[in-house]
Amino acid sequence: MEFVIISGLSGAGKSKTASILEDMGFYVVDNLPAPLIPGLAQLCMAREKEYDRVALVCDIRGGQTFDGLFDALEALKKMECQYKILFVEAAPETIIKRYKETRRSHPLAGEEQDLAGAVAREKAALAGVRARAQYIIDTTVLSTAKLRGEVLRLFDRKGEKRQMRVSVTSFGYKYGLPMEADLVFDVRFLPNPYYIEQLRPQTGLDEPVYTFLFGYQQSKDFMKYLERLLAFLLPQYVEEGKTELVIAIGCTGGQHRSVAITRAVADFVRQKGYTAVEKHRDMTRA
Repeated sequence: MEFVIISGLSGAGKSKTASILEDMGFYVVDNLPAPLIPGLAQLCMAREKEYDRVALVCDIRGGQTFDGLFDALEALKKMECQYKILFVEAAPETIIKRYKETRRSHPLAGEEQDLAGAVAREKAALAGVRARAQYIIDTTVLSTAKLRGEVLRLFDRKGEKRQMRVSVTSFGYKYGLPMEADLVFDVRFLPNPYYIEQLRPQTGLDEPVYTFLFGYQQSKDFMKYLERLLAFLLPQYVEEGKTELVIAIGCTGGQHRSVAITRAVADFVRQKGYTAVEKHRDMTRA
């Protein structure tokens, strides 16, 4: 069983780190009281097939001293439960800036303690935990993507293929952009089947529309260049640690051109070995 204890400074990114580990398959428990840690570990060890990767977040919210955590760690050692401590920190000025931006209260901030004093006090209280940590991540200059990459580097299982789910969706610009899209491609420059009377009531899923569209060289060229771009981008996103990618293809009404291109893109993504989900948001709208 892989047992990770996440600790560190408030505002440094522990919650985000826990979310990344959860995406990697860890069973995550936030703010578990230290005395309960050995009991949870014992339960997980007894049901290792169900809980083979466990991460706990233990921080200043559990108390201003960490004697209980140290006692729990000694109990884990006696149980022969192998554990690792991941300590997440950031520069005090960065943490102060983050708290000011979010307007949240620091756990140690009170009427007699300003924010800078609370951060300094927490850092001192956590010094013993930091000294025991096997891994330390400083998030001062890390974006969320770089934090994900660092966590993956530390805890990614060797030889285990990372999975990314790709959603390819067609849409009509006159109905607005899909808010969830990571990549958006505008295909309104392609020949429009709408102006062919017999094709107008059909959609890009119908063979006559598909054949019409790909009968033009610009459609073939567009797909050639788009496939080259995606062949480069997809493994880069996997390496970054992205688990969900949304590709949106738009035309005017979302009925013909974007639908046909979406189908072609989804087929290409599957050929590259990724899980692809094909959606057509506006295809049936009048």
